[in-house]
Amino acid sequence: MDTIFQLVQETLDSGYLSLNVEARLRKLLQTTKYSRIDFDAFIELQNAAIDGKVRQESREQLYVFPEQSFSRAR
Repeated sequence: MDTIFQLVQETLDSGYLSLNVEARLRKLLQTTKYSRIDFDAFIELQNAAIDGKVRQESREQLYVFPEQSFSRAR
């Protein structure tokens, strides 16, 4: 089973956060007890995304298909 730490390390190594990994992270955060190491890794991933060190597939889809993303939010 994946841990948050493992998924974050794979994402940081590749520089890309796929929709699949994003969903797995969300599920782990919501359904498991995670360690301080996992929590710190997740914060590191958030900072990397903010700093532009990690590309996010979900964000790229917003820019490629803005009208579709908007209509889903309604």
